[in-house]
Amino acid sequence: MTSTDHGDGAVSKPSNWNLPNAITVVRILLAPVFFVMLLVDGGDDGWLRWAAAILFILAIATDGIDGHIARSRNLVTDLGKLLDPIADKVLTGAALVGLSILGELPWWVTGLILVREVGITVWRFVQLSDRVIPASRGGKLKTLAQSIAISLALLPFPELFGDWVNWVNGVFMAIALVLTVVTGIDYLVQAWRLNRTSAAPK
Repeated sequence: MTSTDHGDGAVSKPSNWNLPNAITVVRILLAPVFFVMLLVDGGDDGWLRWAAAILFILAIATDGIDGHIARSRNLVTDLGKLLDPIADKVLTGAALVGLSILGELPWWVTGLILVREVGITVWRFVQLSDRVIPASRGGKLKTLAQSIAISLALLPFPELFGDWVNWVNGVFMAIALVLTVVTGIDYLVQAWRLNRTSAAPK
């Protein structure tokens, strides 16, 4: 339910100026702050690295918070459906690029993920004239996997526990990469089916 019934039969849509959307915008604004914090000391595992990792974890966690508030208070809006996945992509994209600049993540991994994310975002904007396409369940699972993998890569655990942690990080990043590609293909299939339905004679 994304609208409010006033009891007289009139139904109004929730305003775009609401708390969930504000949280989403804050998540977008935190991305450049996190990016600078990650790179400013050249990847040194000091307090700035810990601060950057914690900021990323807190920022990406707001994805679940704004979604819960929007659903529980009937504040789901088309703007929120559009901005929410974009906020996730901006934040995770900043982390991936930062890790690649520091030499901690192969550029081909970052490039593959970013191509998928940018492509799906462009497709969503193209479809705006017809409908707003929210994130699918697979897309949300992909974001969760990316969030976990990136969080583990950002936290300087190898410095504390040894290089074996890098193998664990690699496994989680591989899972996130596979889900990214699979869900990207799923979106392409949806787009193809949508175009076929639109082009079919009525």
